[in-house]
Amino acid sequence: MTYWLFKSEPDTYPWKQLMNDGRGMWDGVRNYQARNNLRAMKVGDLGFFYHSNIDRAVVGIVRIIREHYPDPTDPTGRFSVVDVEPVRALDHSVTLAQIKADPRLHQMALVRHSRLSVSPVTDEEWKIIVGMEGSQNLASGE
Repeated sequence: MTYWLFKSEPDTYPWKQLMNDGRGMWDGVRNYQARNNLRAMKVGDLGFFYHSNIDRAVVGIVRIIREHYPDPTDPTGRFSVVDVEPVRALDHSVTLAQIKADPRLHQMALVRHSRLSVSPVTDEEWKIIVGMEGSQNLASGE
């Protein structure tokens, strides 16, 4: 399995909207590196749903349910989309500040290529971020 990070502006397409929809088409990507990341995704891969700009935090986990196909919003035919479904919301969001503060995550694409809307996440980075959510649960006594 491969892991990913999907950025969305919460005032454009928030996590709650994906939860209400039950599935979503990840469209509108117009960066070739991000497009290539979409094309590398396989059904069953997991990704973090990241609110950019306002919250700047990982807020949920999604699963790829349909591999890449042409983006219907792209008249040039150069870009692709995938379909995702929500797996679960994080009990406690993991903020960009928390991610940047952890030296184990300094090489993460989110940190190094902050403008990339769809990026890979290593197995280790995935475990660390999921653990950051879990450590917050322990710290709050849940």
